[in-house]
Amino acid sequence: MKLKSFIISALVVLVGSSCKESYFDINTNPNSLPTASPNYVFTNALNVSANNIAGNTNTGGSSEIGFYWAGQWTQGNGYIINTAQFAYNFTNGDFNYWDGYYDNLQDYEYVIKNADANNQAFLKGPAKVMKAMLFQQLVDMYGNVPYTDALKGTASLAPKFDDQKTVYENLIKLLDEAIGDLKANAFASAFSGSDIVFKGNNTKWIQFANSLKLRILIRQTKISGRDSYIKPEINKIVSEGTGFITGEDVGLGGSSFFLATAGKLNPVYDRWGYDANGAKRALNNYPRPTQFLINSLKAAGDTLRMKRIAYANSGENGSAPGTSILKEVAANYSGTPFGVSSGYLPANTVSLGPSLIVKGEYNRPYILMTASEVQFLLAEAKQRYADVTLPKTAKEYFEEGIKQSFRVLGASTSGAEAYKGSGIVNYDWDASTDKLAAIAIQKWISFVNFNGLEAWAEYRRTNLPVTPQTIQLPGETKRPLRFFYPGTELGSNGENVKAQGTIDVFTTRIFWDVD
Repeated sequence: MKLKSFIISALVVLVGSSCKESYFDINTNPNSLPTASPNYVFTNALNVSANNIAGNTNTGGSSEIGFYWAGQWTQGNGYIINTAQFAYNFTNGDFNYWDGYYDNLQDYEYVIKNADANNQAFLKGPAKVMKAMLFQQLVDMYGNVPYTDALKGTASLAPKFDDQKTVYENLIKLLDEAIGDLKANAFASAFSGSDIVFKGNNTKWIQFANSLKLRILIRQTKISGRDSYIKPEINKIVSEGTGFITGEDVGLGGSSFFLATAGKLNPVYDRWGYDANGAKRALNNYPRPTQFLINSLKAAGDTLRMKRIAYANSGENGSAPGTSILKEVAANYSGTPFGVSSGYLPANTVSLGPSLIVKGEYNRPYILMTASEVQFLLAEAKQRYADVTLPKTAKEYFEEGIKQSFRVLGASTSGAEAYKGSGIVNYDWDASTDKLAAIAIQKWISFVNFNGLEAWAEYRRTNLPVTPQTIQLPGETKRPLRFFYPGTELGSNGENVKAQGTIDVFTTRIFWDVD
């Protein structure tokens, strides 16, 4: 629960004011930190969120490990095998996303508490939406977490942990609060630049909030007896009237924010692609789309999306950015078996494709939520609960989800249309006897390269698709279901961590993971 980001933001304001005469006023108390304007803190917090999730640091981000454990990416050969990731040999010293997330949450809390006093009430709603999204992700990684006692600074140095299901319920309430704030406080046009997600468009923030609420609700659908809570909440979203994110994605940053300067690139591009001068990063060959993913797409004839998900064997053609060195035909696309440590080098395997990395495109938005995910959430809601007040059929939402997946990948949406009536199971709605399985598998595909944390969460919830076990553990069936609480939290809040009981990352499930 550090205040580091507050101090950094304050120092930014101090440095930015150094050319003003008032800075040299001898009556100013040099021991008093200046107050950071909430709009500056909010912009910085959004950027930090992207970096925490994407992970352009040495430790990687929360989404990265999700891509691996959902069976979508694996490690490229040519590196010493990472046993924490691929042999599941990890401790509470690994995968510490906790500290970065809570640091980030402190910034959003600062905005929420100081917006009114600074005549920036329009920031409260967006900050609450982001706060809800980050807490949802924390629950999905760790289970019980500090919530009601969290983010209080010195007033609560050892915050108690809240029950994870209760946190989820509180997040629905928090998003309702956010929507109320968004409706009550129009975004001041002079400050629209501080919103690097929607440029001050409150309607889109409300649609994002509704979409997050739907994600949180659908995540709980396999819990026995939970329908009586979920269905009325879905109907409340519909009756609110603003709707969901449709036809576009929730993207952060983009051309107006990310720059061709070291430390200011899109975090995915910076980590896995190129530096500010266009030199290939050393880690460019590290993440590799899995053999299971590539072979599954080939088997369904889904080569349009495959060619956007991955470059052909040997990688991107630096002289013609966005294209492969080899001819882009299915025979030149070979995935890497999950966890394999030798025999699959860059020349004979695919790499992360143009949907994610193109040389020179350092300023793409970082995607927080795709329109395709929202459509698949709606499809599952309607398929499970025929009597909810959603206006379309599950089939219509499903088919639109596939279409939006093609769109966000940069593939022609005519490819999605071709699957209607194709008879291909899990692609053609009418040909798929298990509709929920079809939704789950298409959602899994739609997450590739965009949202690894959600892919892993949905994989744990649905157990679909059935991906191969890591080659590092032949004959074993265990898979990670969560993370350990980090050693840093044990050191500073030990009694409350110990109160959560013994954590076994292979058997201690998140509350919505019932099978």
